[in-house]
Amino acid sequence: MNILKLLDRLSNDKFFTTEASRLETLTHIKDFGTKAAVAAVPLGLGTLMSTPAKAETVNQTVSGPTFKSALTDALQLALVLEYLEDEYYRIGLSTSGLIPNADRTVFMQISKHESAHVTFLKSTLTSLGVTPGAKPTFDFSAGGNFTPFTNYSQFLTLAQAFEDTGVRAYKGQAGNVMSNQAVLQAALQIHSVEARHASQVRRMRANKGWIELANGGNMPAATNPVYAGEDVTMQAGFNTATAFGAAAGSAAYDEVLSGSDAQAIASLFIV
Repeated sequence: MNILKLLDRLSNDKFFTTEASRLETLTHIKDFGTKAAVAAVPLGLGTLMSTPAKAETVNQTVSGPTFKSALTDALQLALVLEYLEDEYYRIGLSTSGLIPNADRTVFMQISKHESAHVTFLKSTLTSLGVTPGAKPTFDFSAGGNFTPFTNYSQFLTLAQAFEDTGVRAYKGQAGNVMSNQAVLQAALQIHSVEARHASQVRRMRANKGWIELANGGNMPAATNPVYAGEDVTMQAGFNTATAFGAAAGSAAYDEVLSGSDAQAIASLFIV
């Protein structure tokens, strides 16, 4: 199965419902090759707690409890990332004079989305019999290195870093949420919304809406881990740089961010 056939199959609602069982879904994706599946499925949740990146190692033979642990660990990390974004935008919007009136509508909408994601993830974890993790204490200055709530330019910079991280992190743990069809579908939907946030914020910073190579676009060196590995041009054995160059080839595909890398980035803002 080539990548276009897989994408076409994933775009069919029946793929996730009557046409294919969970096991069949995993089988189709495994047959394609784990790395290709990760590249094709725009989803992934890191695991802040204990589970390493598993999108690269989908294993159909694991037991039910293991599946549940991988799933809920992934959801716990997603919850931390959503907590971070939710609080960041809440503080930004409540800080007088920080966000220009022309931009407030955008961040009010993004904030609503992040709040909804938090609510969904907490509810889902509870329904799976797992207590949602408590919201960490965040330090958005990262130890005094940033002043996002007194400098709008820095607020936008960190917003871009958080959104770009979220997009890659959601994708990076696809294998961990594939065991639950309902969660998989919801996570795909969240991933899509986070990608729109990232594109919008990138454009507000006068960047392109997408990432070329490993260049975040006028970002400080401290954010390099967010973009590390984005310069890949080989996809499923095809060199995407062939027709239009490496920048266009790399920009056509978002690369996964492992759970440990997502954890490292988020941890910079947790005290």
